[in-house]
Amino acid sequence: MQFPKEDQQILDLFDQGGSSVDQAFQLLVKTYGEILYSQIRRITRNHEQTNDVLQNVLIKIYQNLPNFKRNSSLYTWMYRICRNEALNFLEKENRRTGVDIDPPMLEVIAGNQSLDTLDSEKISELLNRAIESLPEKQALVFQLRYFDEMPYSEISKKLTTSEGALKANFHHAKQKIQGFILNTLNQ
Repeated sequence: MQFPKEDQQILDLFDQGGSSVDQAFQLLVKTYGEILYSQIRRITRNHEQTNDVLQNVLIKIYQNLPNFKRNSSLYTWMYRICRNEALNFLEKENRRTGVDIDPPMLEVIAGNQSLDTLDSEKISELLNRAIESLPEKQALVFQLRYFDEMPYSEISKKLTTSEGALKANFHHAKQKIQGFILNTLNQ
């Protein structure tokens, strides 16, 4: 697999071993730290919790980099770790506190009678459930494009996927999300 230049540099440093492993990890944090933070923040919606989860994610990445099979981009692999850690953290937090800690992500869309009957928290929950129902690649592309407003060219570099394939993934993700929401509201 052809990796982006930064990924290849990180992996080459890591493969060298010794003090190069620390350099690889520092480059990884410098290159991906901000986007990993934003991925986690979108799920946790809380700065302190995001920092806690990010620390756990970075530890997992560091410990598991030797197991990275290199059959996907480095970012895709790290995204899976981020998503799983953030969701596990929220699940544990919800069990511990017994309250919903996810604040509203969307406002009620005026003019839609089905949505007008729901509060913004329920709409946010519905959208999150719809995204979670997507295949992993579609969920990732949807989040990067919709929430991060990242151009396809940048997503293409991060995921080492053609822009055409990304556009198709985004289109299918939107259709599936719309279908999921309509099916849920019509039950």
